[in-house]
Amino acid sequence: MGEAGLPRPEVAVGVVAVREGRLLLVKRGHGAGVGHWALPGGRLEPGESLEEGAARELAEETGLDCEVGALCGIAERRGPDYHYVICDFWVHACDGQAAAADDADDLVWAGLAELDALPLVDGLAGWLAEHGVTDLLR
Repeated sequence: MGEAGLPRPEVAVGVVAVREGRLLLVKRGHGAGVGHWALPGGRLEPGESLEEGAARELAEETGLDCEVGALCGIAERRGPDYHYVICDFWVHACDGQAAAADDADDLVWAGLAELDALPLVDGLAGWLAEHGVTDLLR
């Protein structure tokens, strides 16, 4: 904990994978946002680059390998016992079957209609719109 009992900010990474007009989302299995849908991602490990962390998190949570592209945007998520600064990267997910694993309870490739019906983690819908992701969805 930092000053006044507040949590110290932690660096995290996430991935924005769009395939055929659909966005890859995972249902959080534990931690912040449990039970809600989010971009695949998590904390950066010691010694890892941001890009290495993004590729690792995608593989751990979905079984997909990817090519990490440019930074899509940065999100900040804060709660009473957490503070994450999340660097979200565009990725080109390789073809293959994705399956929920590690921290993810489930996954979905969601189009725009499905996205509106899912309980997303706080702030995700606005972030996706602000960063042009929803413009790519059908």
